[in-house]
Amino acid sequence: MGVLEKFSLAGKVALVTGGAGLYGRQVVEAMAEAGAKTYVASRNLSNLEELAKSLGEKDLEILPKKLDQGSEESVEGLLKTLLDENGRVDILINNAVLRPMSGWDGPVSQFEESMRVNATGIFLMTRAFGNQMAEQGGGSIVNVGSMQGMIGPDFTLYEGLGWEIPPDYFFHKGGMLQMTRYAASKLGPKGVRVNTISPGGFYNGQEEVFVERYNKRTFLERMADGEDLKGVVVFLASDASAYITGANIPVDAGYTAK
Repeated sequence: MGVLEKFSLAGKVALVTGGAGLYGRQVVEAMAEAGAKTYVASRNLSNLEELAKSLGEKDLEILPKKLDQGSEESVEGLLKTLLDENGRVDILINNAVLRPMSGWDGPVSQFEESMRVNATGIFLMTRAFGNQMAEQGGGSIVNVGSMQGMIGPDFTLYEGLGWEIPPDYFFHKGGMLQMTRYAASKLGPKGVRVNTISPGGFYNGQEEVFVERYNKRTFLERMADGEDLKGVVVFLASDASAYITGANIPVDAGYTAK
């Protein structure tokens, strides 16, 4: 097999959770572009159906499914559906995230709800689909984390703007890195690889002062765009990364290296 062929996902079945968000859309698009039969799942099925229609105009097919990541019954039901339709699942992209908190002083109930979906839910997905991949003898799980799981917050970026990244996000994105290492160790002997990517900030029309501050913190002097995650996600999902597991790859324009 030539090296470029190793990047192909043709013949593989992929599931992306939370595929209609800022990063999710390009991850879903990348899976389909690379040739995978691509499922996308989240609580909001209508958003996924709109995404499917939009990508259909590019001759890319995706298959929307409903998922409540915080419910073990929903997770197991989704796995059963994919197995009924395909007999296997080769790729899981854990991309779904719930953002109930707005800051440090938010109610503790919001923190608890965040953990139910973003911590417990990630574990449920990884265990259910990872065990299935282990039975098959192989598969790839890619967790979409954040550079904020690697470092502490720089509150100077938000001065005067009235917003900040809340504490639950740091907690569960940091925990994701250790869950990745645990799952990679547990499932590795069965041929299942588990890795994390940790993206930096995505440009989404933020205030100019924030963008200027943020850009100065990176080596490339820009925020991420709608294409920046595609390559690394396909790489980790594909046979091109066959000897990589338990890793975390920052995709942050050098923010965490500066």
